[in-house]
Amino acid sequence: MKITLIHGQNHQGSTYHVAHRLAEQLEGDVTEFFLPKDFEASCRGCLTCLNKGREFCPQAEKLSKIFSAMLSSDVLIVGSPTYCMEMSGQLKSFFDHLFTAWLSHRPEAAMFSKTAVVVSTAAGAGMTNVTKSLARQMFYLGVAKVYRLPLRVAANSWAQVKNKNNIVKKTAALAKRINDKQKKAKPGLKLRLMFMIMRMMQKGNDWSPLDREHWEKQGWLAKQRPF
Repeated sequence: MKITLIHGQNHQGSTYHVAHRLAEQLEGDVTEFFLPKDFEASCRGCLTCLNKGREFCPQAEKLSKIFSAMLSSDVLIVGSPTYCMEMSGQLKSFFDHLFTAWLSHRPEAAMFSKTAVVVSTAAGAGMTNVTKSLARQMFYLGVAKVYRLPLRVAANSWAQVKNKNNIVKKTAALAKRINDKQKKAKPGLKLRLMFMIMRMMQKGNDWSPLDREHWEKQGWLAKQRPF
């Protein structure tokens, strides 16, 4: 099993420890990234990725390194501390650079068989909202199965967390669930339905040639499907 672990922060706080512990409990090789250390750019809104391709993005080299790891992995783990009730700005910026890989544009076939776990911690509130936002990103990238792991730690640092045993139990149970399956995930009805809606939209697409060309090359406008 190959695992890509993306931290939405550089520091090693509670979210880092939870996500890292989960990765360690999975049976596989882990590739790890930290933001903004490994990707710090804000999206310019230049639309070069939409009109010419992601390989022409000003941040293409760093973006490709992380996204290629995601595409070649079986499991994705994405974690972010709760910042003002949302994911970190650097993680959101990373996802902004991937909008052309959404279902509505040029989704990657490899995404439709992946499992993802989205993680967030907070001293008080907001972690549920963060995991909901992260799960939404995974859905529109076409990820087949997404688990949410929001945790209230009631502490400002990992050293102060008193419910570590409970966290260990939760990560162990989730890791066992993923390890036991050892099969590629399959998209649920909601994702399949969204794919079909986007497929119908692409059939009439006369506004984004690259998007339509992508769907045609995959055979998705005919009988082929990514699942």
